[in-house]
Amino acid sequence: MELDTLLEDLGSKVADVLSTEPEITEMDDPDLDDIPGQNSARWLKIPDVVTIVFDLKSSTQLGTGRYDKSTARIYKAAVESSVAIAAQFDAQFIDIQGDGGFAVYWGELAYERALCAAVTIRTFSENLVDKLEAKYTKGLPKTGFKLGVASGRILVKQLGTPRNVDEQEAVWAGRPVNYAAKAAQSADRHEIVITGSVWDHFAKNDYVVFSCGCGDGPSAGLWDDHTIDHIADAEASGRILRAPWCKTCGPEFCAAVRTGETSRDDIPDHVRRSLLRTAMETAIFKKDARDRMERRVRMALRRG
Repeated sequence: MELDTLLEDLGSKVADVLSTEPEITEMDDPDLDDIPGQNSARWLKIPDVVTIVFDLKSSTQLGTGRYDKSTARIYKAAVESSVAIAAQFDAQFIDIQGDGGFAVYWGELAYERALCAAVTIRTFSENLVDKLEAKYTKGLPKTGFKLGVASGRILVKQLGTPRNVDEQEAVWAGRPVNYAAKAAQSADRHEIVITGSVWDHFAKNDYVVFSCGCGDGPSAGLWDDHTIDHIADAEASGRILRAPWCKTCGPEFCAAVRTGETSRDDIPDHVRRSLLRTAMETAIFKKDARDRMERRVRMALRRG
């Protein structure tokens, strides 16, 4: 096919698509089989999904050439293990993209399953790097997984080459995947960044908000405020977690979050009061973020 013919044919197909109103079917807890195929004009809408994105830092610096066997080992160990973790917490959909990937959760305890998977990948990330640094003592860049978690409604269907299933892929249109990717980009290795709506879901969960009783006891300093770059709405006012699962309490806390438990009786009153002060600081933080966004919009309108 000549270039002019190809572009003319595609232009005609685009015109047809834009002139046809698609059918949208909404389902709270669909199966993967409910995702419409490429030949269907229908899209599936899921009103509330949670997405985690995991991205291996400095992967391009690992290189190939002389070190191609080492690079292959690192990619296999890192990516396959992270996918296994996401699957262990019952992700409904997982996609590998280069040096990382994303997992989508919906339905019962979707937020809890997604967060448990994210913290487990973060914990695995540190263990992985310890093993890599012990094996490759020279030339290994600072690596490890950066993670983002976001939530919201999404549209999905299979897109690709008509009548060729091998060239079709589920496309997830909406903010959860995009915002989770931006959250991961704003993180460093061994860090999890969550968007505003994800934090709002967990803001009253004692197992998530407060640290465990090891060391100096429970504290409200587990999460820090974090502005996510390149997000222009309230979701940008997120939180960042740098801690892994505790070696002592991790299994207990993971199980509690995973099964939907929220209350603990080992948190002193003064620690709970400190959380209220933090909440006030967060409200101020969010207002400042909104003000910055409004200023950017006004400046953009002036330039326009």
